[in-house]
Amino acid sequence: MKEDFYDILGISKGATESEIKKAYRKKAIEYHPDKNPGDASAEEKFKKAAEAYEVLSDPDKKARYDQYGHQAFEGAGGFGGGFSGGGMNMDDIFSQFGDIFGGSGFGGFGGGGTRQRRAKGSNLRIRVKLTLEEIANGVEKKIKVKRKIQAAGTTYKTCSTCNGSGQMTRITNTILGRMQTATTCSTCGGAGQSIDKKPAGADAQGLEVSEETVSIKIPAGVEDGMQLKVTGKGNEAPGNSVPGDLLVAIEELDHPDLQREGDNLHYDLYISFSEAALGASREIDTVSGKVRIKIEEGVQSGKILRLRGKGIPSINGYGKGDLLVHVNVWTPKTLNREQREFFEKMAKDDHFKPSPDSRDKSFFEKVKDMFS
Repeated sequence: MKEDFYDILGISKGATESEIKKAYRKKAIEYHPDKNPGDASAEEKFKKAAEAYEVLSDPDKKARYDQYGHQAFEGAGGFGGGFSGGGMNMDDIFSQFGDIFGGSGFGGFGGGGTRQRRAKGSNLRIRVKLTLEEIANGVEKKIKVKRKIQAAGTTYKTCSTCNGSGQMTRITNTILGRMQTATTCSTCGGAGQSIDKKPAGADAQGLEVSEETVSIKIPAGVEDGMQLKVTGKGNEAPGNSVPGDLLVAIEELDHPDLQREGDNLHYDLYISFSEAALGASREIDTVSGKVRIKIEEGVQSGKILRLRGKGIPSINGYGKGDLLVHVNVWTPKTLNREQREFFEKMAKDDHFKPSPDSRDKSFFEKVKDMFS
């Protein structure tokens, strides 16, 4: 069972924004890798504190967590719409929360320490097409990706321009005194290393293109246009660097019978006059297979049948949507002589004249019910 985020930071549920920030800073300094070199346990606590702060420092994520706990983010870790969670590496944390550590004295947080921020490779972007059934149930996709990796046999040496720091420091005298500025080293691009030896076929940075099969676990409930992140599966960068990420854009394929609206699904069911008058049993498609529904006798066109829990699971863990079946009574466009004589006779029968009662809702009432 995952540890409570408030317990990780040692604060109460009613903690203010400043108290959350202060508690995270205290924990991160305590377990900072510069203070605990080689201590895997401290590094894990450092990452947990960053994960807790990422959620509790965001009002929207905090509200969802307070209401639903960790379930609010299950299946979305590392993806857009959730939180980075365990997918965060040390450089991600340094980059994302570095401003909190203003004068801590630790490197990687802008505090003037010795930790060098490692260069990061560029991100890759791909598009994955999903059926409505795959979206409803979640799916694991294996995708072939061409990415740049460090070529075997490539060796690097400390950059002579920046002496391995990845930055160039410049001091200028101004009317306000001596000002120090730091910029990325133009020679190594911030990697702190330059090419020593590289094999034939590698580019100027010692990289080569390799095709790799990447397994992507897509949680149930994703939406068209949503972007997922697979950490570390983008391009590599030269030297002692970290790979970029693989960004996966979701494209939802049209379903032949079902229409999606948020977590709810809509199905148009057409029935005959006879079925509307006498009642019927019909089989319809859902994202989890076929189901049989009963149509009561005397059903009116426009009736909406709600199949609860037969829609799409919420990406935020709020349960499942419904399947709304819209009943449409089909009017024949052509009639033979016998049929025409029957309907002409019935047109004068009081039983066939419209006589709506309080149970027969208006169009606007049906729309209101559909969205409630």
